Amino acid sequence: MKYVGFLFGGLSATYAGYYLVLYLYRWEWQRALISGVLLLVIEGFLACLVLLSRLSRLERRLVEYDARVEEVRRRLEQSREAAPDRRFRWIGSEELDGTQRTFVFVPVLMVAGAALSGVAFLIQKVAGVTTRPGAERRLAGRLAGLTAPPGAGARSPRLEDRPAVPPSRAGRKAAALIAAVASVALLVVMRGSLADATQTRPEAAPDAAATTVVFQVDMRGEVAAEARQLAAQDLWQTCRRSTAALNDRTSLHRLEEKVYAGVIRPALPPHDVMRLRGCIEDASTNRATAHVLGEGQAASRH
Repeated sequence: MKYVGFLFGGLSATYAGYYLVLYLYRWEWQRALISGVLLLVIEGFLACLVLLSRLSRLERRLVEYDARVEEVRRRLEQSREAAPDRRFRWIGSEELDGTQRTFVFVPVLMVAGAALSGVAFLIQKVAGVTTRPGAERRLAGRLAGLTAPPGAGARSPRLEDRPAVPPSRAGRKAAALIAAVASVALLVVMRGSLADATQTRPEAAPDAAATTVVFQVDMRGEVAAEARQLAAQDLWQTCRRSTAALNDRTSLHRLEEKVYAGVIRPALPPHDVMRLRGCIEDASTNRATAHVLGEGQAASRH
């Protein structure tokens, strides 16, 4: 279930990020905000999932550790209860006539220890005198089978001959340099593409007399024609101001019951047309939503 959650969260975050960039490119701000909030929620979900996974792992380790400690303690108790009394009985003490008495004669033990030490010293001296060099030669002959074959030391360098830091590889440096150059170039291209997609600088005016946008207005519930007209007019006046080009001369005409055509003079550049379309698709006012049916440029007559 953990991996299923990670997979679901990763796919959802990918889709949310994709639509966030797409709606920003289309200048559909309301949908971009919704996608951004959804992306933040998914990121929070993934973070909580990682934390819960780590906490469950720590809890499982603590349980296993407590189980091992309890098992060791139980075994120690069993071994202590089952251990026989291995003390010498003559070392123990007994109580006779209300008096604690020991049956060990301490001076005897001291003399016995001194005698044993003297005997061990004599054995060591005799062993050192009687040892022959042949014993070492026989031991060296037995250990000869464990040594490396002749010439092996010449083929393999010794540890002290190896450098502390391995030499750098030219291939890795070249690959890192190529990757860095490619990353910088990709960053420049992406920056240029993003700047072109979200530009606000003035563009060259197209060779056209006007720009026409045809859109359909839908409203929830049964509404009068006047209310739909007011909603369409409000939506059109709001969105025409979202363009960077000057568009003082505008008009809105009703074509059918729900279809309207907006005209802007002079004609808008392509980027402003995209911004106008995105605003109309994204705007919502007076329970009304709009859908762009098409846009175009009216050709100049001269």
